[in-house]
Amino acid sequence: MSKVCVVYWSQSGNTQAMAEAVGKGASDAGADVSVVYVGDATLDALKECKAFALGCPAMGAEVLEEAEMEPFVADVEGICSGKTIGLFGSYGWGDGQWMRDWEERMSGAGATISGGEGVICQEAPDADALAACEALGKALAAV
Repeated sequence: MSKVCVVYWSQSGNTQAMAEAVGKGASDAGADVSVVYVGDATLDALKECKAFALGCPAMGAEVLEEAEMEPFVADVEGICSGKTIGLFGSYGWGDGQWMRDWEERMSGAGATISGGEGVICQEAPDADALAACEALGKALAAV
């Protein structure tokens, strides 16, 4: 059985809903899944996974949340080479630049981005966004 970790930061609950959908997709595909708030996540847990997902909404000028998620992602850069990862998050305005920057950053650290790009949605995830998150989870479970 594959093991998939889903680590997220959420302020409004939108990205948390996306994280739960990623976890559901992976679980439905037979993976052993943990969905964890970034403040409770460990690098050791991610090291045990062939694939994992990270979720964070766009903040400020389209950047990752700076107090908890950014430092965690900086640490993840050191362990993600050769791993398949999923990225997801919501945004309120802009055009998704934070996700494109995040994809480039993680690819540059040696990770393969599942599906070639992150899953994003504006504001609360609708049925299509939740389905895309579940599909991401299923893809990660298949790694």
